[in-house]
Amino acid sequence: MRHRRKGRQLGRTSQHRKAMLRNMATSLFEHDGVETTVAKAKELRPFAERLITLARRGDLHARRQVERDIRNRHVSGRLFTELGPRFATRPGGYTRIVKLGHREGDGAEMARIELLSE
Repeated sequence: MRHRRKGRQLGRTSQHRKAMLRNMATSLFEHDGVETTVAKAKELRPFAERLITLARRGDLHARRQVERDIRNRHVSGRLFTELGPRFATRPGGYTRIVKLGHREGDGAEMARIELLSE
């Protein structure tokens, strides 16, 4: 039974799930949006928003915490120089999930997670 267990397993081991979330967050920050399944988008949202909150803080410790998850220096730099200041006045809720319908191959419900323009 899954009583009081947070998060979705997504059919992966914990290491695979963590690597997938890191890669998806990197793509989200690089391209301002990612198309994926609804379940993955819902798991990615708090992960990515936590990183944006750290980027808003902008100190050295926050940069080191972000670079644990975002290994691409170009993307982590963009997170601190563009995205952190862009959301500086916003108290959370930096992403939007838009449902796109069902995938043709297997019928999985698809969504686009994107950063807000503010």
